[in-house]
Amino acid sequence: MPFVTVQITREGTAATRQSVTRDEKAAIIKGVSQLLLDVLNKPLDSTYVVIEEVEPDNWGWGGLPVMQYRRQKQEDHLHTFQPSGDRS
Repeated sequence: MPFVTVQITREGTAATRQSVTRDEKAAIIKGVSQLLLDVLNKPLDSTYVVIEEVEPDNWGWGGLPVMQYRRQKQEDHLHTFQPSGDRS
């Protein structure tokens, strides 16, 4: 009996979205279950899939909370790729 936990961040893919939709979650459950059937021959009715949504404040990367890390990377990117004023 497979028991699979899928962790995803609770972030929208657009400014107006703050989470994954029910339909998207259903597609994840279906796809993971089908993968276990195809690869390991595990019956769909004995496969359990749990989706955990993680708030951005509850995870980090590079020793920083993820939102701070992303801001730092964006600032680093902007400073690295600023065009020079002299184009002669």
